[in-house]
This record gives sequence, structure tokens and C-alpha cells, in this order.
Amino acid sequence: MWCVAELDAEYITKMEDVLVVYEKPDDLKEPVVGLDEQPVSLHADVRPPRAARPGPVAKRDNAYRRCGTANIFGIVEPKADRHFTCATPNRSVAQVVEMIRTIVMAYPRTRSNSLGMDNLNIHCEHSLTTHVGRRTGRCRWRRLTVHDTPKPGTRRTTINWRVTRKDARRRFGDNTNLSKRSET
Repeated sequence: MWCVAELDAEYITKMEDVLVVYEKPDDLKEPVVGLDEQPVSLHADVRPPRAARPGPVAKRDNAYRRCGTANIFGIVEPKADRHFTCATPNRSVAQVVEMIRTIVMAYPRTRSNSLGMDNLNIHCEHSLTTHVGRRTGRCRWRRLTVHDTPKPGTRRTTINWRVTRKDARRRFGDNTNLSKRSET
């Protein structure tokens, strides 16, 4: 269930920080880069698609066989119209560390990259230092100025169904004809 985020002080502070960073002009010495990932389902056709011929268009059946999942990382520098995408088998610490290495290596002459990313537990310096060693991990992390996006608008919201049919009929009236099919 999606809902509007609580606009508490932490949310507003992070939102404004990210917006200030995204408003910065393009700067070769400190590019603004965003990192995000998206899990995807992998599907295979159950029946072969029909090729296009003169007249009829190509057709593909909507039935599929599920073949697991993968992850797509996106690294975007919108002001410079630059982006990198990478498909990985999963979203693990090793994959995140590799994406951060990609960012650092793509900008070898910058003193710092302003990096906007969500606050997933593996998006941190500790992930780098435990995976590639303290010295290399800290060196890469120091090349970044991380700006965490606000926690999403979805909070742990549960629906507690306490209404019975008896309660509903008392509230809305006992109109049992509403659920019958029409005679036409």
C-alpha cells in the first residue's frame, strides 16, 4: 500500500539536501551522480513468437516461464547527459562495491563526486572496507560526497479488517439485493 510520507524533520532535511545537490550547475570537478537499482523478473517464452509477415504484425504470447531474477543498476549524471547501466545476478555487497568502483573510475580527475543514492543498508563505507579492504575502501568512499535520499513514502502500514458482514449491513443497510445478478 502506498501512502504519503510523514513529513518529519529527517525527511525534510534529506529531501532539501538532495534537491540542493541536484540544482548545482554542471561541474567537471564535482559531478552530481545518482545510483539506483531495480530488481527484475526474467521470463522465457512458453510458445515461440510469430514472425511478422506482409500484412499481419508479429505476435507474442503473454504466457511465460519464470527464469529467476536479476538486478539492473543505473548510474546517472543527468547534467552531463551521461549514464551507465549494468545487469547483475543480484543486489549484493559485491555488486554495490563494483558500482561504486565504476563511479570512481569513470571520474578519475574529480576531487569528489556528489552521489545521490537511497539509504539501503549496503550503501555505506563499511561495505567497501569489508569487501575490498580498509585502505582501498576508504580511499574510494572519500572520493564520494554521499547524499542519502529520504526514506520512501511507504511506511509499515497494515490493514486490520475488523468489520464483519453484520457490521457492514448495520452501517450500510441490509440491502441483500445488491449482490444479485440483474434480470436482463
